[in-house]
Amino acid sequence: MNERIRQLAEQAEDWADNQNFYESDYRDYLMEKFAELIVRECGDVAYGAFWANPEAVRGQHIKEKIKQHFGVE
Repeated sequence: MNERIRQLAEQAEDWADNQNFYESDYRDYLMEKFAELIVRECGDVAYGAFWANPEAVRGQHIKEKIKQHFGVE
């Protein structure tokens, strides 16, 4: 598994462990948070691509489109 993915999974698990979810809801909220973290990471990567070569991509636009598509603010 990719080290960054592992870190995001651990971050999601830490977050979920500190919430007051019913045990039956824990997995759903954990997976939702994990997906949110991945989407945010994708957005940040796309945005970073803009600054690396601003004439090649529209980083901010890509970042917002990815977040919008997945419903992440």
